[in-house]
Amino acid sequence: MTFRWATLNDCALLAELNHQLIRDEGHRNRMTVPELEQRMRGWLLSEYAAVLFEDGKEMVAYALYREQPEAIYLRQLFVVRTRRRQGIGRLAFEILRSKIWPANKRLTVDVLVHNAGAVSFWRAVGCKDYSLTLEILPEQNNLQPAQATVKKGT
Repeated sequence: MTFRWATLNDCALLAELNHQLIRDEGHRNRMTVPELEQRMRGWLLSEYAAVLFEDGKEMVAYALYREQPEAIYLRQLFVVRTRRRQGIGRLAFEILRSKIWPANKRLTVDVLVHNAGAVSFWRAVGCKDYSLTLEILPEQNNLQPAQATVKKGT
């Protein structure tokens, strides 16, 4: 497997793959492919870098990350559907860690808690649980708070 840095010319391809990632992981993001392309372009023009992984002439995976002074934030790692469960993700991750990212930086990646396959993958490559984000969605704010029962003293 080989790798190369993504350029702005790859934004359409990255947007298509990002769209698949969103659907496959069950994310609630509903952006269209053109919207994802614009977002990807903005990321690549600012603080993110993307790496494309190829097997021969076939594009098999990509990674999108941001390097910060103390850490690497891996925003996306995606393996195309037809090449999953073949060691591509693990190999891409090994390439990132050994050839692209500095070894002295902390690595973080966010995973949706209901995406059991991704959680298992990240644990298998050595990631440890660190935090869990909890939320209340805006439509849930309309619920009435529980009513407290107050007894008057006798």
